[in-house]
Amino acid sequence: MLVGGCDVGSATGKAVIMQNGRIVSYVIISSTTRPEVTARKAMDQALGKAGLSSLDELQFIIGTGYGRLKVPFASENVSEITCHARGAQWMCPTVRTVVDIGGQDCKVMSIDANGKVIEFVMNDRCAAGTGRFFEAMARVLDCGLEGLSELSLRGEKPSSITSQCSVFAESEVITLVNEGTDLPDIVAGLHNSIAGRLSSMVRKVGLIEDAAITGGCAKNEGLVKALEIKLGVSVKKLSEDPQIAGAVGAAIIAGEKLAKRS
Repeated sequence: MLVGGCDVGSATGKAVIMQNGRIVSYVIISSTTRPEVTARKAMDQALGKAGLSSLDELQFIIGTGYGRLKVPFASENVSEITCHARGAQWMCPTVRTVVDIGGQDCKVMSIDANGKVIEFVMNDRCAAGTGRFFEAMARVLDCGLEGLSELSLRGEKPSSITSQCSVFAESEVITLVNEGTDLPDIVAGLHNSIAGRLSSMVRKVGLIEDAAITGGCAKNEGLVKALEIKLGVSVKKLSEDPQIAGAVGAAIIAGEKLAKRS
């Protein structure tokens, strides 16, 4: 049973191919200006890595993400909230709280033992704390995304960054740089500020251990550490790349829908 999941986000496109509940291949690519092109490009690469020659070899495909309605080859589409919950639970069965940090929004989900969403909150009105925000900060500080994490872990006296708006936060950062504040302290302050915002979202749905982070920002160790301190719990590491959680969940759901049809 070969199935696929395709997660088209604002910053990246992810495609996963699974066979009988096992990942055969996956890819992560930068999004293009057209979701349908991103979807096709990602899935074609995943097919190639799996040694498959055609989409026809996949028996069911679920599209998800902000561009899920533009995945032309999808059998059905499912919300990214549902897919990230299922993907995170599959990667770590003990997870009950999922924090998803995407390219343009943040979501927190409380889930049950089967990966079903019990409650969720979402912030899609402000870029602060999203992948785009960290990309902007990396440009301002000229350190790259990996550099942000490395700098943050070296910070000894985190700066106080009070702005909840990404534009004003960027202005605060520029001011601190011009004042000669050490970069590690600035970045640590940034991560503390974002972690505080995320922890408030977690409190709204109710923190239930274990907790995990999905999305590309889950690879930012500085942010993970800051969130752990704010929540007072350890964040669980997922068994697969956290950035493909949505696509994995989509593929799992595809397998279930195929089984029901059979």
